[in-house]
Amino acid sequence: MADVFSALRAQIAEVQVAVPVGRIAGLSRGTVEVRGLEQRARLGDRLRIGAMGGEIIRLSPQGAIALADGVTDGLPIGAPVELVGPAEIAPDEGWIGRIVDPYGRPLDGRPLFRGPNARALQAAPPPAASRRALGERLSTGVAVFDTLLPLVRGQRIGLFAGSGVGKSSLLAKFARGVAADLVVIALVGERGRELREFTERVLGPTGMARSVVVAATSDQSPLARRRCALTAMAVAEHFRDQGLHVLFLADSITRFAEAHREVALAAGEVPALRGFPPSLNQAIMGLAERAGPGPEGAGDITAVFSVLVAGSDMEEPVADILRGVLDGHVVMDRKIAERGRFPAIDLLRSVSRSLPAAANDEENRLIAEARRLLGAWDRAEMMIQAGLYAKGSDPAIDAAIKIWPALDAFLAEDAPADGVPGSFRRLAAVLGQ
Repeated sequence: MADVFSALRAQIAEVQVAVPVGRIAGLSRGTVEVRGLEQRARLGDRLRIGAMGGEIIRLSPQGAIALADGVTDGLPIGAPVELVGPAEIAPDEGWIGRIVDPYGRPLDGRPLFRGPNARALQAAPPPAASRRALGERLSTGVAVFDTLLPLVRGQRIGLFAGSGVGKSSLLAKFARGVAADLVVIALVGERGRELREFTERVLGPTGMARSVVVAATSDQSPLARRRCALTAMAVAEHFRDQGLHVLFLADSITRFAEAHREVALAAGEVPALRGFPPSLNQAIMGLAERAGPGPEGAGDITAVFSVLVAGSDMEEPVADILRGVLDGHVVMDRKIAERGRFPAIDLLRSVSRSLPAAANDEENRLIAEARRLLGAWDRAEMMIQAGLYAKGSDPAIDAAIKIWPALDAFLAEDAPADGVPGSFRRLAAVLGQ
């Protein structure tokens, strides 16, 4: 009963008896000029503009410029605008197993209480000097990540993929299989029809039972799409501060960046990085730095950030920025997906910076041998397929040809029941050791 009353008190405390009110002084497509709130409002504060919300993106002594959550058609000059307050979210244990929008409202048709304590969406990461080191290796349920690309507690990795190469299915495998206390999933700019399919069929009851899904569909405003990732990270931090190990999955940072670009351009920023604003670096790095090992006495956030890369261009701004701040990157290749191997990971272009510390000497030897043989196959594949390679010309290529079918099949396997040890035994058998 105490928990119920706590939630009720939080709901009651949210009710505002009196609110500051301004007036619409100017309108354009998406933006609203507001007068009367410039002495009270702060940058980033939320507004209520008629039946929709909004956010202050620019302030001056003459007034405030707000970006609306919806279309501004039909709004008259002089209409009232209410100041709601800072952009915050109040997560609660009752959110586990639920689907919420970026504002903490339920999307699954059932009531949802806010938690007793609100958290700022734009929070600072834990102090760098007080953060713990990366933790132990995690069982993931996927053989390649249990062996060749290890994921450790508190690690942050990027999943770089084009559309339709199995990215969402791999994220769902992580949600079901990675050893964590809780999973927080940010679905940023997803197609509306895919939300229920992802939660019911891809994620399934097992994955959903320990997950909080924060979703903003592609038709929603850039404010909602950008806020989706920030809200999900705040939810992850809420449970991390309770000492839990949280797995954070974001799909995708590219859509978060595109939403940030729309907001920044409306605020007057100049596009500089292939059409992206200069503030994109801080937005992505700030989000990524909030994940990772927590300080002493808190839990950890292990994070997987997916990035949509058009034409496998790893040098485009979003991919380049994110790759520079993460502890590893996984590249998924469309050619591999087209020949039917999933997850379609290009192992030679992928790296986990938890190695070699995450494995013992024997395991590191197996990893190095597998990479050596994959590299030999990659260098000679065109000659082999064209029939130009003569057997016996190169012992490394001969060994790669012999082992390639079994090693390629291993990269598509789920982990055995005993997890990491069983995956390494299977890898040793594939390598003939």
